Amino acid sequence: MSPSVAELLLRRLEREPEAGPGGGLCSLEAAAALGLEHQALVGAVKSLQALGEVIEAEPRVATRWQLSAEGEEAARAGSPEVRLFRALPPDGMPQAQLMELPGARVGFSRAMANKWLRLDKEAPGGPRVFPAVPAVQDAVQDSLRRVQQGDAAGLPERDRTELKRRKLLLEVTLKSYWLRKGSAFSTAVTRQDTELTPDMIATGSWRQRPFKPYNFAAQGLPPECGHLHPLLKVRTQLRQIFLEMGFSEMPTHSFVESAFWNFDALFQPQQHPARDQHDTFFLQDPAEALELPPGYMGRVKKVHSQGGYGSQGYRSEWRVADARRTLLRTHTTACSARLLQRLAQQASFTPGRWFSIERVFRNEAVDATHLAEFHQVEGVVAERGLALGHLLGVLREFFSKMGITQLRFKPAYNPYTEPSMEVFSYHPGLKRWVEVGNSGVFRPELLLPMGLPEDVSVIAWGLSLERPTMIKYGIKNIRELVGHRVNLQMVYESPLCRLNT
Repeated sequence: MSPSVAELLLRRLEREPEAGPGGGLCSLEAAAALGLEHQALVGAVKSLQALGEVIEAEPRVATRWQLSAEGEEAARAGSPEVRLFRALPPDGMPQAQLMELPGARVGFSRAMANKWLRLDKEAPGGPRVFPAVPAVQDAVQDSLRRVQQGDAAGLPERDRTELKRRKLLLEVTLKSYWLRKGSAFSTAVTRQDTELTPDMIATGSWRQRPFKPYNFAAQGLPPECGHLHPLLKVRTQLRQIFLEMGFSEMPTHSFVESAFWNFDALFQPQQHPARDQHDTFFLQDPAEALELPPGYMGRVKKVHSQGGYGSQGYRSEWRVADARRTLLRTHTTACSARLLQRLAQQASFTPGRWFSIERVFRNEAVDATHLAEFHQVEGVVAERGLALGHLLGVLREFFSKMGITQLRFKPAYNPYTEPSMEVFSYHPGLKRWVEVGNSGVFRPELLLPMGLPEDVSVIAWGLSLERPTMIKYGIKNIRELVGHRVNLQMVYESPLCRLNT
C-alpha cells in the first residue's frame, strides 16, 4: 500500500534538523521535492494539524515575479516591436501588409514610439513603412530572460512596472507554510476517532482510543430559511422614510378606476395618447363606472372644453361616455385626485402630506426597465405658497434618505403639472443615468374645479418601486429583479398589496 501524502511529508520532515535557527522546511520546497501539487501538500498539513502537536506550521506570504504567456513568448522569440523591425526589409513594406504580421498592432506602435520606423504616407501604392535605424537591441527580451533566471529583484523598478503594464510580467502572491516537528512528532499517522459508539462504551475500549478534540469555535452550517424579496425590503424602507418626513398614507382601495379619476380629473385631455388601448388596460366587465360626482364633473367638463380659471382649456369635445370607461389604474395619482377633492369639501382648508405605495398597470412591452405591472410610489404635499424650490428640496431629502445622492433634474411636460421635472439617478450597474421618477406642481385647472382655495399649491412626485430597487441592489434587468426567489403568497397577502373588492 502506497504511503499517503501526510506520511510522505512526515518522512521528509524527519530528515530535517531539529528546531532552531534555520530548522524546518518550506512547504513549496517540500512539494517540489516530493513531486506533489502544493495544494495537495497544504491539505496534508491541515490534516496533520488536526491530530494535535504532530507538526508546527507557520503561515507565510511572499510575492514573486513571473512571466505571463505573452512574456514567455517575448522571452523566447523577442518583443513584438523587435520582431516587427526584423521582419521589415531595407526597402520597406506597405503598411497594410506589415499590419498583417503576428503582433503587428502592438509592435508597430512601440517601434514608432522608439523612432525605429519611418512612415511614408505619400508613397506610391499607399503608406509604406521603412527602417529608420540600422539595428536595434531587444532590451525587453533581455529583462524577461533575467526574470526567468531568478534576477527579477535586480531589474530597475521602472522596468518592472513597464513590463507589468504591458502584461508581460506578473506579480504573484505565494502562500506557504514553514514546517517544523511538533512536540508529539511521529512518522506514523494515527487516525483519531470522531465519535463515541455504543460498542466502545460497552467494551471500555474508548479509554485507549485517541479522539479528535472538539472544535467549539467551528462555524455551523447556515440554516435554510426564507428571505424578504428586494422589493419588499425597499417598500418597507420607503414607507419608513415617508413616515419620518411627516407623511400619512392615503387610501388606495381599488385597482379598478374610472377614466374620469384616472385622466379627466387630472386635466388630461380625452384625445391624449395615454388613453389609447395600446397604453391602457380597459375593462369589458364592468365597462362603465356607475357613479361620478355630478357637480364636480360639470366643472371638469367645462375647464376641458371651454376653459376657465385663467386657462383656455383644450377647446375640444368632452364626452361623459369616455369619462365613465373603467380601466386598471395607470398611476396612483388618481387616488391623489380623490383625496384632494375630499380635502376641498372641508369647511376650512387643512395642509397635509400624503403618500402611497401601490400597484399600477400599463399596457407596455416588457424590456430591461419596463413591466406591464409595477409599483408606484407617490408623494403629495398641499400647502399655501408652495413653489418649485420646495419640490426640489423635498426630492433631494427624500432620495438622500434612500441612499441615492447622484440626482439630475430635467424639465418635462405633464398634462396636470406645471412646471414639471423628470428625476434621473446614476445606475452603477448599467453605468448610465436612469429615470427614477417624475414630479411637478399641480396645475390650477386640476385644483380649482375641486374647490380648493386659489392660494393653495400642491407639489407631487411619483416613481416606480422597481427602479430605485434596481439601483440599490445593482440589478441591471427588471426581469432579474422579479425573478428573485420569493414566497409569492407572502407578497400578495401583504396589506400593501391586497386588492379590496
